[in-house]
Amino acid sequence: MFLILAGWSVSIRILFKITGVMMMKQINSVDELMKFKEAALDKIKARQIGDKTTIIVRMGTCGILAGARDVMMAIIDEIDKRNIPDVIITQTGCAGMCAHEPMLEVIKPGTPQVIYGNLDQEKARRIVIDHVINGQVVEEWALVQQD
Repeated sequence: MFLILAGWSVSIRILFKITGVMMMKQINSVDELMKFKEAALDKIKARQIGDKTTIIVRMGTCGILAGARDVMMAIIDEIDKRNIPDVIITQTGCAGMCAHEPMLEVIKPGTPQVIYGNLDQEKARRIVIDHVINGQVVEEWALVQQD
C-alpha cells in the first residue's frame, strides 16, 4: 500500500494492490482515512489471529544467500503434501543473527515460540513433521524458545 499526498489539500489518494492489480482510491477526509486504516488492520488481524500455527522464514539477504528460499519451498511443499490446514507461512527480514541463517520461527498457539537456525530443506521438513504436526520442539536446531 502506498500513500500519495496530493499537495497541501486534504485529499489523499491511496494506491493499493488487490490480486495483482494496482488501484487508486480517493480519500477526502481524515474519517475516511481512519476507516480505511481500520479495515486494513482488521484484514491483517484476520490472517494472524486464531488457532493457526504461523511459520516465519527469515528472508533477509543473508538468509537468502544461506538457502532460505529452499527452506521456504520445502516448508510449503511439506504443508501442501500433508494437506495441513490452518498454517500461515510468511517471511520477514534479517534478525541480525546471520551466522545462524537460514532461520525460521514457529508460533503455535498455547506453546512457546521457537526460533530454529542453521537449516536446510530436510531440517525444515522435519520441523514441519515434528513441531508443527506433532507438537515436539526439535531441540537440536532450536536457538531460542520464548513464552
